[in-house]
Amino acid sequence: MTKKIGFLGLGNMGGPMVANLVTAGHDVLAFDPVPAAQDKARSDGATVVATGTEAAADRDVVITMLPNGKLVLDVYADLLPAAKPGTLFIDCSTIDVADAKAAAELAVAAGHRALDAPVSGGVAGAAAGTLTFMVGGAAADFADGLPLLEVMGAKVVHCGGSGVGQAAKICNNMLLGISMIGLSEALVLGEKLGLSHQSFFDVVSTASGQSWALTSYCPVPGPVPASPANNDYKPGFATALMTKDLGLAANALRDNGVDGALGALAAEIYTRFNSEHAGLDFSAIVTEVRNRSDREGAQ
Repeated sequence: MTKKIGFLGLGNMGGPMVANLVTAGHDVLAFDPVPAAQDKARSDGATVVATGTEAAADRDVVITMLPNGKLVLDVYADLLPAAKPGTLFIDCSTIDVADAKAAAELAVAAGHRALDAPVSGGVAGAAAGTLTFMVGGAAADFADGLPLLEVMGAKVVHCGGSGVGQAAKICNNMLLGISMIGLSEALVLGEKLGLSHQSFFDVVSTASGQSWALTSYCPVPGPVPASPANNDYKPGFATALMTKDLGLAANALRDNGVDGALGALAAEIYTRFNSEHAGLDFSAIVTEVRNRSDREGAQ
């Protein structure tokens, strides 16, 4: 069934998501302040409007894909009064659990419904419609939003109540960041010991050290042709975004009394790398491990 959708946030992730909704036959009003993003959405068949409130008015569903929790809350303050009663708000941003819960509470208090539905899968997954959605919210609202999420993703998991989708995303990305750092250290150690990248891959990809970071996103050129390492680390998932997510994870570890030494250390390592390499893919952390190893070895 065709839905009237408002979509705010047409960046590297939101833009392809809009394109898939349009291809599926939905009526999409789209908004983003960046002219290039607007032009791309128009070329993909969306109707671009001048304001976020215009995108939210008289829509069945309003989807947001925004950089941080403060912006989500600020945008909701404008959108909620403009939307018709009972609108389903789906926030696909990656934000703090407390902000996700606060956004949902604001939506419900204004007479609407809300889901937090952060994603995993990167830009390639957004373009291909193969994202994984981790969803928090009421079961009935999840059932309403599911057909749209299935247009944009290959896997949609209802994780629990409001904020629990964000909890799943934070935990997943903390583990991914830790895994990529560990993999990078192992690869650099292999280099020092005379082990080729391909031999490392051939062994570890089918051994006990196997991980998604290796088999789908290998951080060195060669073994996985589609990985960013083979494209000068052009981001599928930028270091700046991984740093943000690990910061959310580190805050959650601290706030909930979890002894998360590796999660906290991963946040520190990516924060340092991000200071000079925010625009590279997060898998480029292997270059930081290699460079620091070479400097320490020369001392």
